[in-house]
Amino acid sequence: MKIAVVGATGLVGTKMLEVLQERRFPVTELIPVASERSVGKKIDFNGNSFEVVSLETAVLAKPQIALFSAGGNTSKEWAPRFAEVGTYVIDNSSAWRMEKEIPWWCQKSMHTIFKDPI
Repeated sequence: MKIAVVGATGLVGTKMLEVLQERRFPVTELIPVASERSVGKKIDFNGNSFEVVSLETAVLAKPQIALFSAGGNTSKEWAPRFAEVGTYVIDNSSAWRMEKEIPWWCQKSMHTIFKDPI
């Protein structure tokens, strides 16, 4: 599965990457995304090195899932762009919490939907 992690170089983003590895999530291609000042840095994931890319580059890569942990302003601007290319967006910010048309899931509801923990 092609996965983008937006905010990959931040504290929460690095934890997301750690959890993906620990849970053996089926990542076939990782797209680490961060601010322009981090573009070009390397991220190690599952024994491979991946180059950090910009948000624009990540959208063009059309990941299946984008995990966001880059703040509400970034989510508001970029999550819709990912969704427009068919990417499922999971956002860790509070940007969408009061939007009635945006589904809100918590861990318990995810277990019900997927029948077992991811």
